[in-house]
Amino acid sequence: MRHILITGMLVLGIGTSANADVWRWVDAEGNTHFVDTMTPIYTWTDEFGKFYYSDTPDHEDAVSVELMWHSNGSVDELDAADEDSDSDEEAYPGETAESRAARKQAEAYYCERATEIYESYVNAPQLYRTGEDGEREYLSEKEAQKTIAETRAKKDELCS
Repeated sequence: MRHILITGMLVLGIGTSANADVWRWVDAEGNTHFVDTMTPIYTWTDEFGKFYYSDTPDHEDAVSVELMWHSNGSVDELDAADEDSDSDEEAYPGETAESRAARKQAEAYYCERATEIYESYVNAPQLYRTGEDGEREYLSEKEAQKTIAETRAKKDELCS
């Protein structure tokens, strides 16, 4: 029975590692890194401005970087897709030329739409929201600035 339990755990372990995810993070200098583990990564800066990265918080000022899900697969597949690509565009593991073109078209659409919304907010004489009664509720200057900042952040995210 113990042998079956251990064998089952090994099979489960192998099965889950085959369905790995790739995570990305951006360092303090703006460089994008890809990892295939959710192991925390810590960063800190010394008094001379040098950046450090570690899988343990080895310094009192160390903070954990934010890992963002990137794609299914492995870092090796991601590297192979980049090598096979004849352009500088980012490719996802297993992505075909047709699916990449469709993805790029969708990304361009959402970027354009977010830009239009942001510019309409910036150029509006006053921002409002529609209340439950259907009437306009004008935003205060502070609320409008917050809405514009949030919209710009979303636009920047979609257009990066």
